[in-house]
Amino acid sequence: MTDIHANPAGLDGFEFLEFAGDKDKLDKMFRQMGFTPIAQHRSKDVTLYRQNGINFLLNSEPNSPAAWFAEEHNEGACAMGFRVADANAAYQHVLANGAEPARIDTGWMELKLPAIRGIGNSLIYFIDRYGNEANIYDIDFKYFEGVDRDPVGAGLEVIDHLTHNVYRGRMKFWANFYEKLFNFREIRFFDIKGEYTGLTSQALTAPDGKIKIPLNEEAKEGGGQIEEFLMDFNGEGIQHIAMSTPDIYQTIDTLRANGLPFMTPPPATYYSMLEERLPNHGEPVEEMKARGLLLDGSTENDDPRLLLQIFTGNLMGPVFFEIIQRKKDDGFGEGNFKALFESIERDQMERGVLKADARETV
Repeated sequence: MTDIHANPAGLDGFEFLEFAGDKDKLDKMFRQMGFTPIAQHRSKDVTLYRQNGINFLLNSEPNSPAAWFAEEHNEGACAMGFRVADANAAYQHVLANGAEPARIDTGWMELKLPAIRGIGNSLIYFIDRYGNEANIYDIDFKYFEGVDRDPVGAGLEVIDHLTHNVYRGRMKFWANFYEKLFNFREIRFFDIKGEYTGLTSQALTAPDGKIKIPLNEEAKEGGGQIEEFLMDFNGEGIQHIAMSTPDIYQTIDTLRANGLPFMTPPPATYYSMLEERLPNHGEPVEEMKARGLLLDGSTENDDPRLLLQIFTGNLMGPVFFEIIQRKKDDGFGEGNFKALFESIERDQMERGVLKADARETV
């Protein structure tokens, strides 16, 4: 068995996320989130958007894996790029451990990036040319004239984690997938029960500590949130993408000014109970309340470890984004998880997705 701290694939964080769907809609969404289009692929209909250390690719190339993904799921994140020390070595390692290779046709003078099949027929690419010297974009893309290649945008800096929603009974399969290929390990396990439905969540992290993937599955049959996602998305896939900022208050002000929609904020009682739940947390509650921010973590031993977070509305079918700021807390907002779960459950009731008798299934 691979040592729990070993990094056999040489992982080093996310290089990019690739998206497929309506080009104009996704372009507007990326701009609202503070991203700037900075380059165009030299031979394909693929645009590079950037904000600090986050690269988004909008792939509108016909007859491509992205186009086939959109046919199946309509829209969403169709590929992830993992930074690795040696792309070929990483690729050979995962193939030797049972990964399914993805055959990607490339054009003349294009980089041939090794890739495998991932969740919901998405792809995982291995990238060993990154940073400021001879990166993949310098070779395959043409930068727009006069554009800032490192825009600050709304202050979002890195992809913190992304969550997979899976069919009931498939959590173990995907946990084994990431463990066997990359030596991910479990760092959290939640068992959340609302009034009507429930889910289980297993949070995994890569040995580099930079790639985190929580897995969600429905606790029981009965039209819960994961089941609705699977129906709307037409299968398993990336449910939400979390990006971090060093100043969530300023970032959210910018995103709201840009017109980005957010989930319904929690009730006023959430904020009146914060001091009881996290005594001496030190955050400006009225400013949090004005923005709909959630707070989680611990304030024990006079050492606050806090996580501030907020969720957008559904922006790509059932897919949404999370904005977070970590203040020494490495969790996923477990303390807010139940409140968020119940909020979505109430929305499902209002939309008629859940019936009152659904509580009998939990």
